Amino acid sequence: MGAGRLNLQRGLSDLEIREVLEEGLPPERFRNKRVLVLTPDQTRTAPLPRMVRLLIELAAQASRLDFMVALGTHRPLRRREIQSLYGIDENDGALSGKTAFFNHRWDRPGTLVSTGVIDGSKIAGLTGGVFRDPMDITINRKVFDYDLLLILGPVFPHEVAGFSGGNKYLFPGISGGDFLHRFHWLGAVITSWNIIGIKNTPVRKLIDEAARMVDVERLCAAMVVTPENELAGLFTGETAYAWSEAADLSSSLHIVRKRKPFHTVLARASENYDELWTAGKAMYKLEPVVEDGGTLIIYGKHIHAISHTWGRYIEETGYHVRDYFTGRLNEFTGVPLGVLAHLSHVKGLGTYENGVERPRINVVLATSIPKERCRHVNLGYLDPDKVRIEDYRGRESEGVLLVDGAGEVLYRLEETAE
Repeated sequence: MGAGRLNLQRGLSDLEIREVLEEGLPPERFRNKRVLVLTPDQTRTAPLPRMVRLLIELAAQASRLDFMVALGTHRPLRRREIQSLYGIDENDGALSGKTAFFNHRWDRPGTLVSTGVIDGSKIAGLTGGVFRDPMDITINRKVFDYDLLLILGPVFPHEVAGFSGGNKYLFPGISGGDFLHRFHWLGAVITSWNIIGIKNTPVRKLIDEAARMVDVERLCAAMVVTPENELAGLFTGETAYAWSEAADLSSSLHIVRKRKPFHTVLARASENYDELWTAGKAMYKLEPVVEDGGTLIIYGKHIHAISHTWGRYIEETGYHVRDYFTGRLNEFTGVPLGVLAHLSHVKGLGTYENGVERPRINVVLATSIPKERCRHVNLGYLDPDKVRIEDYRGRESEGVLLVDGAGEVLYRLEETAE
C-alpha cells in the first residue's frame, strides 16, 4: 500500500523524508522508466524545492524524470517562475539532461485526449442523482508518453472536492473540457458549506472514477504542510492510500473550531494569491464561522485581478448565490459551469426568490481591485489603505476575528463539526 511518517512537533527532517520516500516509492519502481511528476503551482503551500531535490536523488535510475505544473485552469508559469517553484536551475548537472519542465496547457488545441465516457447511470449513482447525463473524460495527452505518473502535492480542505490532493492532480490538474466544469458545478449545487473538509464527497467519487480510466501506472507522495511550510506528515505509495492518510491528518491539523460565530471576519489573504479566483479560498474557509448578516472582508493589496483566465465571464455575470443560477441556467449557457461555481462559492449561501437575492453574509473586497469593479461584480468594497490590522486583532470576544494567511485552514463552529 505505502508508507507514512509524522512529525507534528518540528516537521520531518530530510532523513525522515528520504526514509518514507524510499519505503513507499522504492527506487526500483523508477528503474528505466519514463516518469512524469505532477505538482501544484505557487497557489498551494508546499516545500516543493526540498521535495523535488530529494525526488531527483530517489529516481536517479529513471530514463526520464519530467515535471508538469498541474495548473487546472490557472495561468501558465513563466520559465523563471517554474525554476523558482521547484528551486532548480535547468543547467544543474544533477538533472543529467533527462529532465524537462512543463505547464499543463488545457487552453491549447490538441492538448487533451478523451479516455472514455462515464455513462449516465453511473453518474447518477456517484452524484446521488444530482446529475444523470454521461460525461466525457479528457486529460492531457502527454501522460501517455510516460510509464509512471507520480503525484507530488499537499492535501488541504477543499471547497469542491472536500479535500485537495491525490487524483485531483489529474482532474482538474491536467484535464479540461466539460468534465472539469461539470464536477465543479456539482460542488456548487451541493454547496461548499456541505463539502469542504469532508473526505468522501460526490465530487471526489467522480474524480476517482475518472482517474480509473487513465491507464498509466500511478503513485503518490501526499504532503500535509504546516503554516510554516514544514512537513507535518508525508504519505507515499498507492494513490488511494497516500491521499486517504493525508486527508485524515489534514482534518486534524487544518480545521480550527470556534465556539461562536463572528459578525466581522477580516481574512488576510495569503500572498500566494494574486487574483480573486484563488483568493476566494479565504471566503470558502471562513464562511462557516460568519454569523447570519455578518461581514467577511477579503483583504490583500497584492490582489489586483479578479481572474487572469475567466475575468471576462465574471465581469459579465457577477457574483451571486447558487439559487440565482440554478433556477435559470438557460440564461447563462455562454458561461462555463466552473465559472458559475466560483461565482456562487464566493458569494456564499443565500436565497433567490421572486427576483430578490438575499445572501446570508456580506462579502467585501479590500484589495487593489477598484471600487467600481467590485460593485459591478456584485461584491462590497473597502479601501485597503483604510484597513488597520490592529483594529481587528484580539477582539474575538467582541465578535471580530482576524485570520492571517487565510485560504488553506478551514474554520468551523464546534456544533457543526463533522
